[in-house]
Amino acid sequence: MRGIGGSALTADIAVPEQGGAGIPVTYVPARNTIMLALALGWAEVLGANDIFCGVNAVDYSGYPDCRPKFIAAFERLANLATKAGVEGASLRIHAPLIRMSKADIVRDGIRLGVNFTATVSCYQADATGRACGHCDACHLRAQGFAAAGVDDPTRYRR
Repeated sequence: MRGIGGSALTADIAVPEQGGAGIPVTYVPARNTIMLALALGWAEVLGANDIFCGVNAVDYSGYPDCRPKFIAAFERLANLATKAGVEGASLRIHAPLIRMSKADIVRDGIRLGVNFTATVSCYQADATGRACGHCDACHLRAQGFAAAGVDDPTRYRR
């Protein structure tokens, strides 16, 4: 996505410590559209009717491609733009985390045995996976663990 640029995550634009009003500079243009399009092509080749993605619209930074409206529109597109969809093999886009709070996601992850020490949400994680502790993603993650009553296992640089 660096070739497209336009985002603090894909270009030389500073990552803010706190999100501001409007769509933040960490929004990557069309990222979920591109990822879902690739998944859609692969799903059609495999004969799969279900695509899953981890977008979240509750405790998130305001990205337009993390909203239920986007997921519903992409599903309609998938069924209009593919041989499988036109021939009646209904394609579904699933976003099981979309309406969950970060605390609910943490609780479900614990229930499912997710090793959260092997995950990172940071916009500026270093090469060893240590989080900055200051960006919007770090704040949202920490708040989710706190609200879930679970110790945050994130490795922070500072």
